Amino acid sequence: MIAVGAGDARAARRHAAEAHRLIGDEPLAHLLRAQAAQLAGDRAAAEAAFRDMLGKEHTHTLGLRGLHLEARRRGDHAEALKYAAEASRHAALPWAGQAMLDHRAAAGDWAGALATVESNAAAHLIDKPTANRWRAVLKTAMAQERADREPQAALALAQEAVRLAPDLTPAAALAGRLLAAGGDYRRASRIIETTYAKTPHPDLAAAYLRLRPGDSASDRLVRAKALARVAPNDPESRLTVARAALEARDFKAAREAIAPLIGADAPSRPTRRVCLLMADLEETEGGAPGAVREWLARASRAPHDPAWIADGIISDVWAPASPSGKLDAFVWRTPDERLSAPSEPPPERSEPAMIEHVAEAPAAEAEPPPAAPKEEPKQDLKDEPVAQQEQETQKNVEPLAARAGFDLPPPSPPDDPGAEGPPEKRRFRLFS
Repeated sequence: MIAVGAGDARAARRHAAEAHRLIGDEPLAHLLRAQAAQLAGDRAAAEAAFRDMLGKEHTHTLGLRGLHLEARRRGDHAEALKYAAEASRHAALPWAGQAMLDHRAAAGDWAGALATVESNAAAHLIDKPTANRWRAVLKTAMAQERADREPQAALALAQEAVRLAPDLTPAAALAGRLLAAGGDYRRASRIIETTYAKTPHPDLAAAYLRLRPGDSASDRLVRAKALARVAPNDPESRLTVARAALEARDFKAAREAIAPLIGADAPSRPTRRVCLLMADLEETEGGAPGAVREWLARASRAPHDPAWIADGIISDVWAPASPSGKLDAFVWRTPDERLSAPSEPPPERSEPAMIEHVAEAPAAEAEPPPAAPKEEPKQDLKDEPVAQQEQETQKNVEPLAARAGFDLPPPSPPDDPGAEGPPEKRRFRLFS
């Protein structure tokens, strides 16, 4: 076992063979043989060792777990589930209960997953807060599936989920919509406001603003301001008020609401939703086309807004389980920004090191300059092809800079090295 822990596969297999010859029926000898085979990458020998454990009482569950892990490694989920279910029948094992729950969640069997949570909680394999959270997630998933066909049953499930996890955004949004569909606007507003105070979320804001189908844009603006008072300092509240004001064509209120998110005192750079909302505001209000293009360009480079993230996947909608089957894996947070090289203009083709070397050459080692040709006219650095090329470049750069929103400095006159400038230095001026 020390050789296994040290990663010495050759010594582990040698000692495992000797232990099996001397005390082959001992549980520890079986375990050593299986782990030595795993360390050496011999999956067939490892499975054979785990199967030998199934025939003995003391090593039966150990063999089941080993076979379960080997089946998962080779991607045989049905076989892995069979071993986990057999282990659950023999004893209350956390790994077996979690394996059963993950399999049923990945298959979308919410009722079966809820039964597994109940059995795991009864066996004290999970604590009470975790059990309540998972119950709420599964009841929300069941309510979402039944919302269109059985709204009353779905409402009961959603309300139970809100009771178990008051900060579960999908449960509160669904309960609010179902209550509003039944005409109970007061209870719907109270549920959404309570959850919004804990976790401000755009789904809650959308459900709150559209509780009454017949509301006008001005009515929705009033409701948006009422919801913003629940979490006044959150950016989601400002975005909600600004969007509602834009729909009501109250441009002044929209600009006042979003101003703290784009001003110099803003806590961070404007996100994509902020930039896109500003572009909509400029276009609807009839502002300059350049302002619309500027905000659209900023949106393409802006930081991400919060989203549902699980298993490295970014999703616009919540799901009860991740693609790998982990229950309650989706978290509402800001995605990690990937570092990329800054968009800077390409470096000049001149080589400063070479220029400095020429300028700092010792006078003693310098050769006398060759005599200038007698009747050769001096070439002007600004000859016709170069000047034309620079004019074309200026024509192309100015519109791009205007669309990107920056000001170009006025062009400076070309340098004139004069008649006494060394000829070898003039070639660097052509690339400046």
